[in-house]
Amino acid sequence: MRAVFPILLIAALSAANAASGASPRTNYLLYCSGCHLPSGVGNPPNVPTLHDELGRMLVVEEMRPYLVQVPGSSQTPLTDADLAAVVNWMLYEFNADTLPEDFEPLTVEEVTEARKTILADPLKYRIRYWKDYDH
Repeated sequence: MRAVFPILLIAALSAANAASGASPRTNYLLYCSGCHLPSGVGNPPNVPTLHDELGRMLVVEEMRPYLVQVPGSSQTPLTDADLAAVVNWMLYEFNADTLPEDFEPLTVEEVTEARKTILADPLKYRIRYWKDYDH
């Protein structure tokens, strides 16, 4: 068992380092698809689908930071730059038809700032800012 531990440690560290150079799609598969599945389908209401609705949400100012404040995003080991890339990938991959015409991709600075606030109850936040929005 003692001989196996260093090998496992090296493998774990290598995997962690590899994540920072991974594509947004690969990082999505590694860090998001456990809840949202590889296809972006969730289990509403606690795990919302990532298709179409995210694009429509972006017309509400408070929903933009929400995308990186949900616990799965804010607490991922991804860097802010990698998280911005993943969220932008999801928006284009699953929401291209519903993005606002004036959509600007999330910046690393936005992600850094938004990530400072973790939503303890993402569903309550969604209801407050999104459910009652006339969409």
